[in-house]
Amino acid sequence: MAAPRRAGHGSSSRILDGWFFALSSVAGLWYSYVLLRDGLTLGWPTLLLVVFWVFFSYLVLPRLHRILTAIYLPDYFIGRTRTSDGLLGDPVNLGFLGREGQVHAALSAAGWTMAEPVDLRSSVHIVLSVLRGRSYAAAPVSPLHLFDRPQDFAYEQEVRGSPSKRHHARFWRCPDGWFLPGGARADWLAAATFDSRVGLSLFTLQVTHHIDANTDVERDFLVESVQAAVPGASVSTINNFSSGYHHVNGGGDRIRTDGDLPIVDLSNTPAAPDLVRVEEQVSRRPSSVLIGAGVALARGTGYVIAALALGTDASDRALAVLFVGAAAVDVVLALSILSGHNWARLTLMGFCSMTALAVMIDWVAGNGRPEGFHSLLTAGGSILVILALSTPGAREYASRVRAGASTAARPA
Repeated sequence: MAAPRRAGHGSSSRILDGWFFALSSVAGLWYSYVLLRDGLTLGWPTLLLVVFWVFFSYLVLPRLHRILTAIYLPDYFIGRTRTSDGLLGDPVNLGFLGREGQVHAALSAAGWTMAEPVDLRSSVHIVLSVLRGRSYAAAPVSPLHLFDRPQDFAYEQEVRGSPSKRHHARFWRCPDGWFLPGGARADWLAAATFDSRVGLSLFTLQVTHHIDANTDVERDFLVESVQAAVPGASVSTINNFSSGYHHVNGGGDRIRTDGDLPIVDLSNTPAAPDLVRVEEQVSRRPSSVLIGAGVALARGTGYVIAALALGTDASDRALAVLFVGAAAVDVVLALSILSGHNWARLTLMGFCSMTALAVMIDWVAGNGRPEGFHSLLTAGGSILVILALSTPGAREYASRVRAGASTAARPA
């Protein structure tokens, strides 16, 4: 009888996730409108335009793109990567045969540097390097998805120490037993492009690297650098693997390709140690989980400060106890979310949904705006939590931890 209960629990969780995903999209649009409207007011509220840009570009627009692309983009291999928001990304223009260590050894010998993973430290580092114009040879590259997962690793070469210009390529391990259309085989697929400058994405308005339109030049550059550095490497080309085309990628950059797919065979070349650690990828907390838990911790801290600021009469003491209790709930939920507990994620989204709905209903029934800065901040924090914790990354993290716990608990 245990199995049906697990299935029912999973179904209920998916229904709740769908509800929170839809609610956060609507609430995010509403909050963006409020920020834009109030930001157009002369005086200090103009600063809200910066908050509007960050909130709309990095949270709301990606959510809308994900909804729309889930409807109209096919869910099978078409020779294109996807952005984290579901938009079509760079073309897949290279294949490799060989073990992971052989790919690392070949790229290192050819003068390429492995990119660091995207995390808070590397993100801050690349922003500072661009602003200061300083070199960052191992700068992280944004995730693109193939086979429904981000790249396993990426390699890059800076151009004259510039953080704005670089050669780079992302690599994905092909699924076991998988063949390219037409029956050809590859152990790895890659997307090689050249970053030409830093600017704003056309589709999301986010700060991003823009790529050079002629992706074939970068593809051929990588192949030639490997052939020159690794004598045992051989190359065969699948001509007209895809139709030559002109299009745009997820950042709105023009791309064009002749459709050929070189396959670099590294089977008979030296190998370096494998660097990808599956267990590390599983345990790494997505940024969305950190954001959701971080907002809950910040809110709990605010409750404690409010409790300490109250007076000593009976009514104030009762309110202080209420604030301390709310802070304790937020801290417990935040720590549980960081540990991967799905019940805590759903519970916190439920509390935040009630808060956001209350402010929205008051806005509709009242004077058409949240009452004061505190109300605006409260609504924004609640909507931010729902947007963060309803992302696929947050759901998958909770599912992985739960599956890992079940596996550990299962008798040998």
